[in-house]
Amino acid sequence: MRVSADRTLCVGAGLCALTAPGIFDQDDEGVVTVLRSDPAGDDRPAVREAGMLCPSRAVQVVEVDT
Repeated sequence: MRVSADRTLCVGAGLCALTAPGIFDQDDEGVVTVLRSDPAGDDRPAVREAGMLCPSRAVQVVEVDT
């Protein structure tokens, strides 16, 4: 799994940071910041949920085979 975020699309809702706080944060302006682009197995369900909840679709989650 690879995680990224388009900071230009982010509207600062904060759902990503609330849903997967070990992976996402917000800067002083409320814009998403990705803390880890390759989440561990335990974090993956929350990361998927954060991607689905993002109202502006700024969060991208890509499943990659390992």
